Amino acid sequence: MEHLDDGKESSNNANEVGVTKFPLICGLPDDISLLCLARVPRKYHSVLKCVSKGWRDLVCSEEWHCYRRKHKLEETWIYALCRDKLDQICCYVLDPTSSRKGWKPIHGLPPRILKRKGMGFEALGCKLFLLGGCGWSEDATDEVYSYNAAIDSWVKAASLSTARCYFACEVLDEKLYAIGGIGSNSSDPHSWDTFDPWTNGWTSHRDPNIFPDIEDSVVMDGKIYIRRTKSPGTPHVYAVVYEPSSGTWQHADADMVSGWRGPAVVVDGILYVLDQSSGTRLMMWHKERREWIPVGKLSPLLTRPPCKLVAVGKSIFVVGKGLSTVVVHVGDLGNGGGVMLGSSIPKLISDYNVISCKCLAI
Repeated sequence: MEHLDDGKESSNNANEVGVTKFPLICGLPDDISLLCLARVPRKYHSVLKCVSKGWRDLVCSEEWHCYRRKHKLEETWIYALCRDKLDQICCYVLDPTSSRKGWKPIHGLPPRILKRKGMGFEALGCKLFLLGGCGWSEDATDEVYSYNAAIDSWVKAASLSTARCYFACEVLDEKLYAIGGIGSNSSDPHSWDTFDPWTNGWTSHRDPNIFPDIEDSVVMDGKIYIRRTKSPGTPHVYAVVYEPSSGTWQHADADMVSGWRGPAVVVDGILYVLDQSSGTRLMMWHKERREWIPVGKLSPLLTRPPCKLVAVGKSIFVVGKGLSTVVVHVGDLGNGGGVMLGSSIPKLISDYNVISCKCLAI
């Protein structure tokens, strides 16, 4: 009995040692340590994770993200989905505060999706999502993969309600939307799916105003706009808008849609469009005057169209072939302000085609 008691005591001591929690910083309470560490710039987070298991767990935790968000410490990086010369997809990231270092590759994309086309690409929270897609010998799929930027890891996520290819993706009210596109034979081309991260599930919806051939989409004034692919013989641009209050899609404002002839981005509630039909012109929709106003022309030698747009703060990043990037700082244009070409970021050695660009803040 004495031997058994000794063993039990030793086991308890071992368990106590196993659950011992060391402070993040010696001599400081953990809440004070969080206050200090959360102010370290995002570009050094990978270094923080190498210090100790406790620091790594903290940097990857929801507590870390919530604290940085609450205290406006988040930093936005730009992610680009591209297609290389081998016709495979690849992903790159750009830190706007260290733009001189240029775009950096993200490794570890799931091998089975590398040849897919028509995939959705969107950012929600601290994760990127690659959704759906199809291939030469593969019908539209409902598969979804997510990339956790905090831990630099790809995993399979909850599947779409509907298999989709060449569709629109947007985020509204902290939910992910997958809209229209081409599906399998059993898919409804007039449907959309919404993903709720709190339930980790998709919900399917239907509206006859949704069309399958979507060229572009944008979120403005708390609504989602989708624009139809323009037919060669049709001069008109057609778009519909999603009204969250009613859960329905309606015809969008014809005057606004008339100038939406290229990739779009919203900065401070103002819609900007890059018209690449004749040269490369940045246009702005003036809501009060209800007209499109030219902001300025950009050199095609620098922008290397076709381009995609993404915004960080008041700066629009025009990302073209080979990830050549021009940064346009837009001021108070609505009140007679100007536009300034801030800087340009050299392209990669290879002329990769840019499929989509998204922002993710941590």
